[in-house]
Amino acid sequence: MNMYKLLTPGPLTTSSAVKEEMLFDRCTWDDEYKQITQKIRKQLLEIAAVSPEEYTSVLLQGSGSFGVEAVLTTAIKPKDKCLILTNGAYGERIVIMAACLGLQHAVHSVQYDKAPAAADIRKIVENDQAITHIVMVHCETTTGIVNPIEDIAAIAKEYGKSLIIDAMSSFGGIEINVQQLGIDYLISSANKCIQGVPGFCFVVAKIEKLLHSQGNSRSLSFDLYDQWQHMDKDGKWRFTSPTHAVAAFARALDELAAEGGVPARYKRYQTTNRLLRHKLKQLGIDTYIDEELQSPIITTFLFPYAGFNFKDFYHYVKARGFVLYPGKLTDVDTFRIGNIGEVYEGDIQKLCYIIEEYMRRQKK
Repeated sequence: MNMYKLLTPGPLTTSSAVKEEMLFDRCTWDDEYKQITQKIRKQLLEIAAVSPEEYTSVLLQGSGSFGVEAVLTTAIKPKDKCLILTNGAYGERIVIMAACLGLQHAVHSVQYDKAPAAADIRKIVENDQAITHIVMVHCETTTGIVNPIEDIAAIAKEYGKSLIIDAMSSFGGIEINVQQLGIDYLISSANKCIQGVPGFCFVVAKIEKLLHSQGNSRSLSFDLYDQWQHMDKDGKWRFTSPTHAVAAFARALDELAAEGGVPARYKRYQTTNRLLRHKLKQLGIDTYIDEELQSPIITTFLFPYAGFNFKDFYHYVKARGFVLYPGKLTDVDTFRIGNIGEVYEGDIQKLCYIIEEYMRRQKK
């Protein structure tokens, strides 16, 4: 099997130590394993910058989308109405979830390369008194755009709306002061910026809001309140948990702390992202998102010329040690390169050399 680095937004390349944690089999009922769960929950609150008296964290089996759906079905009652902001595929997925769950909802969509404007959101909230919740994606993985959660959080706080943030591709890599912003529910996943492996997601939730959500869920497995109640006793998950992924995540959290926490990781991501964009710009490969809206997580690049064969490009780069990501846009031809995970400046330098070599061959 050829070894390569994943330049994707998760799953991503993990450290050897994180991988090694999965070589040991653990029992879900064992006290030592339950203590791992409780340690993780405590550390997540610290990363979110919240008080354990006001917030809790809940782990849930499944991908990040499972966590988003769990929050929607648990937090939003039949009489409530949520405003969903979208500028990418993952915001649009939330709309589909709301429809499947039968939730009352309104949608505000903007172009994939634009961020929702605070003035527009304020106008919607003022004109629709039925809105009780605002739901949005922080870093939209479709393009790599960072949405203005500070502006939207201020509006939610001013008008007394509950705020649900999909921070799948940002939590652990971009500082988010959840308590200061007044976020009620923040959802993320084990295999993103904290650099664990796939298997579970997690929610940082305001305890007051969770307490009022009992009986709301339209699903047994996705009942976030019930999961919290069971987990809060001693760390035992309701149903069989992904023990290997949980242990790996615990190690990944320790590595995040050793690196210097979120500020240090953000600096590394930002450095490699800027290097990547600068190098590819020199090769005639432009970005889709304007620099001021660009996240340090993943970047969308426009095809460099007519007839560019992404499949051929992808396999060329993969054969030399890196896996890229196809674009997820419908109107523009793009591809994406992520720089989270065990990715450093040397890796980006090597990647850019490989891309330069590919481009040079195409010109012959």
